[in-house]
Amino acid sequence: MARETDGHERVLLEAIADDALLLRIGDRADATTNAYVHALCARIRSRRPVWLHDLVPAYASAGVFFDARLIDAPGAEAWLRDQLAALPSDANPSTATARIVDIPVVYGGDAGPDLESAAAELGISSAQLAQRHAAGEYTVAMIGFAPGFPYLLGLDPALALPRLATPRTSVAAGSVGIGGAQTGIYPRESPGGWRLIGRTPLVLFDPTQEPPALLAPGDRVRFVAVDGPA
Repeated sequence: MARETDGHERVLLEAIADDALLLRIGDRADATTNAYVHALCARIRSRRPVWLHDLVPAYASAGVFFDARLIDAPGAEAWLRDQLAALPSDANPSTATARIVDIPVVYGGDAGPDLESAAAELGISSAQLAQRHAAGEYTVAMIGFAPGFPYLLGLDPALALPRLATPRTSVAAGSVGIGGAQTGIYPRESPGGWRLIGRTPLVLFDPTQEPPALLAPGDRVRFVAVDGPA
């Protein structure tokens, strides 16, 4: 059963497994809520208890996975409530310490087959769409959909576009797309319905590396327009 915590009026804590808890931070997937999620996760990591297996931030929630041999759910809940009580409700992670990752992108052509149609729908040129997309600074709100897929906050609201009515059966790895009010990068070939405006040659997910994902929640991302095949 979900229970409201003491430290933040919007936070609910509920059990999702014998060894996992979910912190629900409000019901809106906006930048302010996501910043609080990352601030909370940063506090938990800085005080990482031995029983904590994993911490998975999302837009407006965080999954807490613990070693049930070392602590029971009530004990983990009590510790988490203490962290919430000590964290201001308007807490934000420090952008000064956030990792900044530059992502080279070839915009348009075969690398971005939807760039021209998307620009026409927005009433701007394809060059303007590429320039305005690359001008933003984005935050990795969460990793999901596929291993290594970053959901990025910070898209200019004027560039928001609906997803394709019929998703593609195959999207090339590295494709950069716009889906609604967010942008993202496909880490591997997969089906997808986002508007594809470019492609990066960088490998976003490699299980042989540590860590396997190029990007992590809380990272800052800048797109850099480049020429040539992606």
